Amino acid sequence: MIRFEHVRKEYPGGTQAVQAFSLEAPTGSITVLVGSSGCGKTTLLRMVNRMVDPSAGRVFIDDTDVASRDPVELRRSIGYVMQSGGLMPHKTVSENIQIVQKLRGVTPALRLARVDELMATVGLDLELLGRYPAQLSGGQQQRVGVARALAVDPNILLMDEPFGAVDPLVRSDLQQELLAVQKKLAKTVLFVTHDIDEAFLLGDQVVILDTGAVVIQRGTPAEILAAPANDFVEAFIGADRGKRALHIENRGGQRIVVDSDQRVAGRLVEGP
Repeated sequence: MIRFEHVRKEYPGGTQAVQAFSLEAPTGSITVLVGSSGCGKTTLLRMVNRMVDPSAGRVFIDDTDVASRDPVELRRSIGYVMQSGGLMPHKTVSENIQIVQKLRGVTPALRLARVDELMATVGLDLELLGRYPAQLSGGQQQRVGVARALAVDPNILLMDEPFGAVDPLVRSDLQQELLAVQKKLAKTVLFVTHDIDEAFLLGDQVVILDTGAVVIQRGTPAEILAAPANDFVEAFIGADRGKRALHIENRGGQRIVVDSDQRVAGRLVEGP
């Protein structure tokens, strides 16, 4: 579990990136922070692994304040995926995936076995292991980034606009791949995006933010779609334009929330 308690972040010059933010991201679920650029969502994400320290307030993993953890050790225990993939260009796919394992002293034999396992998990062919990032497509690079983040089997996965730099079809494939991985591994995922459709597709909990990481509304996709908190949320999700006529369908044995364009807006709906 990740818990933010009244965190603030003020930068030199008085810029308030985050104002009194509190949130709990439940264990084994995907929490999506969604909002326009500059609203503070990436700052919040980076507070979890201490790439950014709050000016006030505290961030907890379970019952441990991350401020009490060594930053390097903390970062090596948390998976982190960024928009660019963040792969080292001079290292092969195999070497990139092994980076954190190597830093943590995992033996070569165990590292290589884990690499093969992760390539299958993220849907990549083993023949790519000897290639360099420049020889991969954007979608393949992002899959390698996810594999690297999962290499030491972290409980927490931080994802900062991970699919924003690829084309829509590849993005859709990567989203479905993440859902499949999450169904299998049940990580605690904190996911940042500015795309409300992506947030509704992936999120068990969706948090809509305004400037300064002010929480406008949070809830399941179905809850937000059914009852937007105000005009801002209605405009943000497109409800004010009649874009999303929410209804429920049965697909593949699951009840899902679908909008008027037949796009999935939520994965599971509890109750009748």
